[in-house]
Amino acid sequence: MAADGKPKQIRLSTNPSREELEKLSIGDIVYLDGTVYTGREGVYKRAIEEGEPLPLDLPAESAANFHCSPAATQDDDGNVKMGAVTATASFRFSKWIGAWFQKSGARLILGKGGMSAKDYREHFVPNGAIYLTTVGYGTGALLGRGVKGVKAVHWRKELGLAQAMWVIEVENFGPFIVESDLEGNSLFERENARIAENLDKVYEGTRPAVLKRFGETDDRSDELI
Repeated sequence: MAADGKPKQIRLSTNPSREELEKLSIGDIVYLDGTVYTGREGVYKRAIEEGEPLPLDLPAESAANFHCSPAATQDDDGNVKMGAVTATASFRFSKWIGAWFQKSGARLILGKGGMSAKDYREHFVPNGAIYLTTVGYGTGALLGRGVKGVKAVHWRKELGLAQAMWVIEVENFGPFIVESDLEGNSLFERENARIAENLDKVYEGTRPAVLKRFGETDDRSDELI
């Protein structure tokens, strides 16, 4: 955060140094320059569970793993048309993330919604990595403006277009929000705790529901944020 309490806006390399990452605070806005690659369950299963060698030199070519399904097509000649890059929910990939850091040397994980604070403490912190989240739904076309070109598409035949590993050149690619920092702090965890503190006040004076659907409860302590 800047001195005035507002989030900083930062241009960051997709192969950042630890010193650059140390300057980031949760809530800061980041735009990326360089090369990102997409990698999700298909890539993780192939590389980690099946032991397939990586098709590019990581992290030398990129330290930024994007949990993404590009809106793209590739013709028989290899030409690619990419209209948007839509982030997917990262918590689904938690079971592979520790092994992926060891195999890829990633320092930036990009996606939607983040992972758990436990994942940050156990896997991100020891590997000097942070998590960057998209700013909301429907941002695929916005992020697509920062895509300068596609360098390669790996494992297309084996995994299909959505699950393949796309290697993408980007410039001013974003915005992303810093969800976790190098100490393992989580923006979502912090804000959820603040909301939960005032949850009882939201329902003060309300009457219990007369009609309930199956499974509904009036016990607000059962509500999850």
